[in-house]
Amino acid sequence: MTAEHIREYCLKKPGVEESFPFGNETLVFKVGGKMFLLMSLDATPLSFNVKCEPQKAIELRERYVNVMPGYHMNKTHWNTIKCSADMPKKILLDWIDDSYLLVFNSLPKKQRPL
Repeated sequence: MTAEHIREYCLKKPGVEESFPFGNETLVFKVGGKMFLLMSLDATPLSFNVKCEPQKAIELRERYVNVMPGYHMNKTHWNTIKCSADMPKKILLDWIDDSYLLVFNSLPKKQRPL
């Protein structure tokens, strides 16, 4: 999985905007003005942060060696994912979907993109 693949996947979701609010090396994706994914463009291996339900965040950290508490984020609600060849693409995309939906569903109905 590449940074460009993640970028394209995120931008296909309704209402998603991308920006670089923390400098040129961290790409941020938002829906309704709220972050759901941050991606470090200079990290090797590629890594990104996604929002997660607190209990699920703990379970994922215990199950996968490539999942850690969110780097520079609220450790209760964010995980950092290090992409590697042994991580199935579908699982990574599912985690991105979960993060997007968590943020999307927290928006007031009038702020939700159609």
